[in-house]
Amino acid sequence: MKDPAVQISRRRFLGTAAALAAIPALAACGGSAGGGERLRVAFPGGGSRESLDPHLAPQFVDQARAKACFDTLTGWTQEMTAEMRLAEAVEPDPTGTRWRIRLRGTTWHDGSPLTGEDVLYTLRRITDGATTASAASLFARVDHTASSVTGRDVEIVLTAPDFAFPLWLGAPGTEIVKAGTTDFTAPVGTGPFRYVSFTPGGAAVYARNDAYWDGAPPSPELEFVPIDDEQARLGALLSGQVGYAHDLRPAGARQIEQQAGRATLLSAPQSTSQFLNLRVDRAPFSDPRLLEAVRIGIDREALVRIVLLGTGQVGNDLFGGPDLQYYPTAIPQVTRDVERARALVREAGAQDLAVELQTSASDPNFVPAATLVAEQLAEIGLRATPRTLDAPTYFATVRETGVASFTRTGSLPIPDLVGRRRLTTSRNSNYTGYVSPEIDRLFAAAVAEPDEAARGANLERVQTLLRDRSGALVWATSNWNVGVAAGTTGIEAARPNSHLWARFDKAATP
Repeated sequence: MKDPAVQISRRRFLGTAAALAAIPALAACGGSAGGGERLRVAFPGGGSRESLDPHLAPQFVDQARAKACFDTLTGWTQEMTAEMRLAEAVEPDPTGTRWRIRLRGTTWHDGSPLTGEDVLYTLRRITDGATTASAASLFARVDHTASSVTGRDVEIVLTAPDFAFPLWLGAPGTEIVKAGTTDFTAPVGTGPFRYVSFTPGGAAVYARNDAYWDGAPPSPELEFVPIDDEQARLGALLSGQVGYAHDLRPAGARQIEQQAGRATLLSAPQSTSQFLNLRVDRAPFSDPRLLEAVRIGIDREALVRIVLLGTGQVGNDLFGGPDLQYYPTAIPQVTRDVERARALVREAGAQDLAVELQTSASDPNFVPAATLVAEQLAEIGLRATPRTLDAPTYFATVRETGVASFTRTGSLPIPDLVGRRRLTTSRNSNYTGYVSPEIDRLFAAAVAEPDEAARGANLERVQTLLRDRSGALVWATSNWNVGVAAGTTGIEAARPNSHLWARFDKAATP
């Protein structure tokens, strides 16, 4: 039997060839991997949805372009803590309601200086409902009228204590824009690369910013190339047409490892949480017995071994991994107990109950995970059937319909995950229907707490409640994989949403 990690069907091969043929600009430019001095990076595209407005940035490629052109006040480390970027310091008063931000002395791409007014304008724009910014909820407590600027210092006044505020300043979609900016067709930023050209759904080209505060990039030009198909991205990398291929699944990662000398795999462990979401606001999983039956009935080790090809860690229904700040390491690992799960199914009167598992090809792991989970649930007395939905509308559909679905979430600070995705007001990313005023209360107490240990204790209670009641089962944490061409340097393995993720200002082509 052929290794499923490297076997490519004729249909997939033809699709890959067609995708590569559709990028004539790459072939025309020639050169070594990454195109000589111009670094070419391949991402899944977003088509007409793509935007250069950093406060929208719905796709990974949008976020990567925003990093190239703009910068944030803080950034997120691999452990999802805050580190300084455009801010030299971010300091609270004793109440946690006034924060002093000291700005770096740097300039915009047009040569004008970065000012505190740019920061205040950015926060007003993000919280303006007309912007529909992804980070709007993070700054809902900012008192824009009371906030002020003195020289390079910005004082942000909040309507309630928030000692997690430095984290919010590094979230995706919080890039600082120049005061008064309303048009982003030719954006001016403070980032390592200056805008040159862009076509929605097509290539975006940037040139080196020689005045960048963290040092001029080695590459004089950076080009983002949209290649939706993963095998096509991998083919472009291995054929030397791009210097970087974003978001590769376990099979693609194994292919790179088997192509020694042509490319290098960069893999950041425990970077993505793989979810089986059970709707607890409707039957059948509104019955806690059935929720627990599935929780202890799935074989997580088999899912990691088969779906992730062994390149992941067994999940414990907790977000992220043990090195994340505020991760509750003392919670025991959930283990499979088929007999107990069967007993719970019988107790609930649900033997042979039909359950639809919604899945999608939008992520290559979802369909095989659904297939294997269906087999595992049959062992505990449930008749589960996978149903593959259309990829473009999948996530919107599973938020509203069905009882079980598969999603994934990249690394985030745990306060950000809770604050934007797990409160009663967090509807856009709620795939289980679980809401809890107790979680709202504990989270508010956590961010209002100046003592780090007390804050962590509140967040641990939040995560325990989510683990036991929310229906968001984390069956694994998987690696985040990218490929870089042989000889390309200055790119690191990094977790999604961290400062180093999808960052190219230290990258150099051979």
